[in-house]
Amino acid sequence: MDDRGDLEARLRRLEDIEGVWQLLMDYRRLLDARDFAGYSRLFVDDGVWAGNLGEARGPAEIEALLTRTLEIYADDSTRTYHLMCNPSVAVDGDRATATSTWVFVTRDEQDLPVISLLGHYEDVLVRDGERWKFQRRIAYCDMPYQSLDTAS
Repeated sequence: MDDRGDLEARLRRLEDIEGVWQLLMDYRRLLDARDFAGYSRLFVDDGVWAGNLGEARGPAEIEALLTRTLEIYADDSTRTYHLMCNPSVAVDGDRATATSTWVFVTRDEQDLPVISLLGHYEDVLVRDGERWKFQRRIAYCDMPYQSLDTAS
């Protein structure tokens, strides 16, 4: 491979990693905003989400699962937040895998932040046009530990 081809391949890899990171940030932002429809569109048509809330396949089922299990906040004074960190992304053409840590932050009686849950995601991602989307996202709860049986 010539220098130009090598440079283009390296640039494409960095753009892909950035695209996956943007997907992870969109996921967090839409989840915290309780935009379940937007959140569900981050998954391909047969994409799977599995975690302590249950398991769902495809955007319609994923949206229904979230609508059924998560509360909608009256205003920003009661909402909670997710933090995502420590991403590790491996890109292989139009597919990628990623692992990342998630932190669920709630409020105490004085409206101070409290880390309520800590876990990790294991993802399989695919390129969908110019965007990356989830093929499979498994959300593990590590603290407190919750066993997760996933058939997917």
